[in-house]
Amino acid sequence: MLRWIHRILGLFVIIPLMALAISGSVLSAIPAWDRAEAISPSSVTVAALAGRVVGTYPGVEELKRLPSGKIIAFYSGNDGPAASVVNPVSGEFVSDYTRSAFERWMTNLHRSFFLGDSGRMAAGAGALAMLVLLLSGLQMTARRMGGWGQILSRARGNGIQRLHTDLGRLAAGGLLLSTLTALYLSLTTFGLISDGMSQAPAFPTATTRGPALPVEQIAALRGIDLSQLRVLTFPNPANPDDLFHLTTATGEGYVDPAGGGLLAWNAHSLARQIYEFIYMLHTGQGLWWLGLLLGVSALNVPVLGLSGAVMWWSRRRAYAPIADNVVAKNADTVILVGSEGGSTWGFARTLHAALTANGHGVHTASMDSLLRSYPSARRMFLLAATYGDGAAPATASVFLKRLDGITEPPPFPIAVLGFGDRQFPQFCRFARGVEATLARKGWASLMPLETIDRQSAQEFARWGEALSQVMGEELALLHVPERPRTHTLTLVDRVDYGAEVQAPTCVLRFALPMSRMFARVAGGGWPRFTAGDLIGIVPPGCTSPRYYSLASSTSDGFVEICVRKHPGGLCSGLLHGLEPGDSVEAFVKANPAFRPARGRKPVILIGAGTGIGPLAGLVRANFSRRPMHLYFGGRDPASDFLYEREIAGWLNDRRLTSLATAFSRVKGGGYVQDRLRKDADRFRALIAGGAQVMVCGGRDMAAGVTEAIADVLAPTGLTPMVLKAQGRLAEDVY
Repeated sequence: MLRWIHRILGLFVIIPLMALAISGSVLSAIPAWDRAEAISPSSVTVAALAGRVVGTYPGVEELKRLPSGKIIAFYSGNDGPAASVVNPVSGEFVSDYTRSAFERWMTNLHRSFFLGDSGRMAAGAGALAMLVLLLSGLQMTARRMGGWGQILSRARGNGIQRLHTDLGRLAAGGLLLSTLTALYLSLTTFGLISDGMSQAPAFPTATTRGPALPVEQIAALRGIDLSQLRVLTFPNPANPDDLFHLTTATGEGYVDPAGGGLLAWNAHSLARQIYEFIYMLHTGQGLWWLGLLLGVSALNVPVLGLSGAVMWWSRRRAYAPIADNVVAKNADTVILVGSEGGSTWGFARTLHAALTANGHGVHTASMDSLLRSYPSARRMFLLAATYGDGAAPATASVFLKRLDGITEPPPFPIAVLGFGDRQFPQFCRFARGVEATLARKGWASLMPLETIDRQSAQEFARWGEALSQVMGEELALLHVPERPRTHTLTLVDRVDYGAEVQAPTCVLRFALPMSRMFARVAGGGWPRFTAGDLIGIVPPGCTSPRYYSLASSTSDGFVEICVRKHPGGLCSGLLHGLEPGDSVEAFVKANPAFRPARGRKPVILIGAGTGIGPLAGLVRANFSRRPMHLYFGGRDPASDFLYEREIAGWLNDRRLTSLATAFSRVKGGGYVQDRLRKDADRFRALIAGGAQVMVCGGRDMAAGVTEAIADVLAPTGLTPMVLKAQGRLAEDVY
């Protein structure tokens, strides 16, 4: 429900909110501009200022001090009423005072959309909508991050999703202040909340008779510092009974021009003090620096609106109607999809098409569309992603509730396929929960739960092979995700390892495809990247990319990867066949979950084989000499000790603090997890000091390392799951 409100409200109000935000940002700069032009005397009384201005403008009618500190004198000029900015020290002319037409135009747009009272109501409604969007967005972000305690963790997802999340969190404080104050001001405008402005003192009837004192000698004005002045209205010379009307930061009243005393005074009510304080917070009038901060926050709103619209459109494309979708009552196969961002629907389409090609009648719908019965069904597939910290995705938000309402298990079996990211502590938690609920309710299982990590087409194909055996028919699940824009990378250098131990591996270094400046001019271009991000290689004639972890960053000036050759491997064979001067098509995919945490706490890097690639890139970039401890596993140091020469240099210049190795094919050798156990005391000490652990390598190695970490940390009460929840264990597993 929260996601639906956020999405629909955002789409409906994006244009008026952009208008409010942009106009508010422009207006927020005006207080700072006025403050820069204002002359600020060290100590001047209202009486002294008034006396100096009277000397320059004998017919002055009113003095007004703006929140910026500017002093405006209103008087009758030769051509009628006039206003000038005056020097508070000398009372002399500084400049003519007029509000620019542009400022008035922007103010009217921001306050009322040029529609009068109805426009003011619309602006207030816009502020309320912005508040709902802000709070719902923060709640969804917290849920996605794993709770409010992780709200500031590194954002995950594609570039647009990370931009939307990061800007939302960055602007949240300023937007919250702006929207709350705007709502208050809207309520005061329509009298729903008192602004305290109607409590002026009664005009005095008893005054001192006689000639008026020189204004600089009036005692009531001599006791008020200029910084407290708001407005001083002079008596009408044609009316001998008229008085000075004085408004200050604390109240307003009347001053006797003949006696010099204060005849009547009303202190500002609490309501008026609150109003003026909130007005200052909203406009920045009197707090120019706050106005600038709020203006910068407001500038994020158009970007948030556009990025949100792009995300919505991407989901809409993913949810487009599926071809040959049989009605539920006639289908022999049912596919129900639980997806958050839309990617799981792509896999569902592939499964739907393959089953349809084999002659099955297939019905595909969202998990929230679960029916009580499917009369013709012989099997059901549940493709379930996980949202945030194990929650249901958008199209499965009420699935479990619907499932609870079905008392009798169906006559056909169910297969659950989970989609997620192993970087999250609660990997595929929702899918696991669905499977557990089905088992508890007695629903038959077609095949055990399988999981797909980071939308892996290869893992999906392997699941398809297992499904083929279960169904007794050939079923090729060749999922082809939308191909990203690629760029040509040219190989400039290669270093080979591992041939002697039957593990041919090479470190490939490519030139950047274009300069950063040209990329910006041309549009798109090769994006910025860092070690641990992924590079997708697209072999000729192939539509499905193969991903490799990057061992370099943009600042290195090259693209580097480590590749082991696999028997029959299409992409690894292509890469191992490259010579300097040859080229491949590639693109970068961000992997923000595999980054060192900010700060100076130690980092423990654990990798085996080609898994050392991104870890080496992190060490290479460690110019701040943050403590980094590397555990590396291989087969034989004489054959596959990747980056041996570079590691020696990094140890020497302290970019790498320590190195521990384990080689499996030497006497007394072992695996990297064995070395962790030998270093148990040291490892526990580093963890106690706040160290982060980063693991990169094959799945079996990673499982062994996780088991070793659990054993080593058992005396401390910590577990790998706890470290993941704390953001202190990151994995890049393949």
